Order: sequence, then structure tokens, then C-alpha cells
Amino acid sequence: MANLRDIRRRIKSVKNTAQITKAMQLVAASKMKKAQDQATSGRPYAELLNRVLNNLSERTTAEDHPLLRDEDGGPELVILITTDKGLCGPLNTNLLRLVMEQVPKDSTFITIGNKGRQAVVRQKRGLLADFSVKDPVSFVETKPVSDFVMERFLSGEFNRVRVAFTNFVNTIKQEPLLETLLPICPIELGKKKDFEGMGEDTVPCIPEGPEYGGYLFEPSTRDVLDVAVPQYVGYQFYQMMLESRASEHSARMVAMKSATDNAKQMIKDLTLEYNKQRQAAITAELLEITTAMRALE
Repeated sequence: MANLRDIRRRIKSVKNTAQITKAMQLVAASKMKKAQDQATSGRPYAELLNRVLNNLSERTTAEDHPLLRDEDGGPELVILITTDKGLCGPLNTNLLRLVMEQVPKDSTFITIGNKGRQAVVRQKRGLLADFSVKDPVSFVETKPVSDFVMERFLSGEFNRVRVAFTNFVNTIKQEPLLETLLPICPIELGKKKDFEGMGEDTVPCIPEGPEYGGYLFEPSTRDVLDVAVPQYVGYQFYQMMLESRASEHSARMVAMKSATDNAKQMIKDLTLEYNKQRQAAITAELLEITTAMRALE
């Protein structure tokens, strides 16, 4: 009977765990819908902004704006975006594996999320700063990070800035990516993009200018780029944060649903085992009674 008592305790424990995972699944599903809508609604603007700035960067030089500086080699800054909490499947593991494989060991990190900070410290990588961004993500909270990065890039401390984040594809699939934020280059969000043929369809055609072939800058090139380039950096980083947050809630919802389903299956298996042992115990008691009655005859 002690074995039956243990099984009953396990069934009760698994039921309690299933209630917790089910509650977490519902909370994650609620946050997931909002985060997915926020991420997908911002993609068209981010994509168009990326295409326009890539075209501009090909028609201008670093003399027009210092954020267009493109130098090979040199120190690199990596912004690592992870989650603050676990229970989201292999989301952080896949991203950290990508970072450790593709980022040089002498690179410096800026982390957003406890999991990323812990990994950087554990791997003894250079940690420049750690930021915290609340949920839901707002542009006001991400702007200090992008401003901080631009200041470091303009000072010449770093020649390249990359962002490691998890790109939201759909509820089931989240893809770890390592994209270059500075200097400006094509960025992949949601699906594979082709940035060739810029300015032919989406961007209206402008008569050929004397210097920049298709673009006329008013009042001046520097004034336009002073607004456009920082806006590009700030919004692209904001969109990456939205992609990461949508991926987090989606992965956590799927993980908690899987945990709940596994708990239900375990309860079924334990209940079956409990019934088998209970039936065996009853049968053994009946045999003992029958044997005793026959002995008394």
C-alpha cells in the first residue's frame, strides 16, 4: 500500500504542476497576441526605412554623415537581446550558441535580458553595459540604448555594431539572427528580403541630381542625414526588440502548452499504474480470504 500512496502523491504533484503550466500558457498566449501584432505592424515601415537608407548609403560618403562610416576590421560591439526569465524552450540557448560561434572573443557586449548578461559573464566576455526593457516594449525605452550605441560608434571606439536577437517567423518558429546595425546594411526581418532595385517601385523616382543620382537633399545633405540616419538606427533597433519579445512570448506559450500536455499524459500513465496496482492488491486480498475460508472447512 505504500507504493500506492507514493503514486497518489505523484499524481497530485503532477496535477498541481499542470495547473501552473496551464496558467502560464494562458498568460503567455495573451501577451503573445499583443507582441505579435506589434511586431508585424512595424515591419513595413522598418523594411522601407531600411531600403531607403541602404540606397542613400550607396550614394553618399562618410563625409556626408559620420554614421555612414564603413571601415573594415577594428573593434566590434554586439547588442545581445535575450529574455529575463526562462521557461521558453530553446529560445535563449539557440541564440547564445549562434553568438558564441560567430562573434569574435574580443568583441564587447551590451546585454538586454538577464539570460544574456549571465551568459556573457559566465563566458568571461567583455560587458560594456546592461539595459532593462519592460514589457510591452516602447520606443521611449529602446531609444537610450540606440543613442548610447551611436555615441560609441561616432567616438570611433567601435567600427561595427551588431545585434543578436531572435527573429519572429511564426508562433512555432523563431529564428536566431545576428544583424549589422552600423554601418548601414540590409536587415532581414520576418522573411528573406531582396534589396536590389532600390527606388524603382516603392520609392518614387526623382530626377537625377548633380551629385547623388536620383535624390535631392534640401536644405542640405547633412541636415537630412542628421534626421534620417539616427531615426533609422533607433527604429531598426526598436523593431528588433519587438521581434525578440514576440518570439519570447510565442516560445513560452508553446513550451508551456507542451509541458501541460506532457503533464496530462503523465497523469494518465500514473493513474493507469495506480489502478493496476490497486487491482492487484484487491485480488491478493481476495485470494487470502478464499484460502483462509478453505482452510477452515
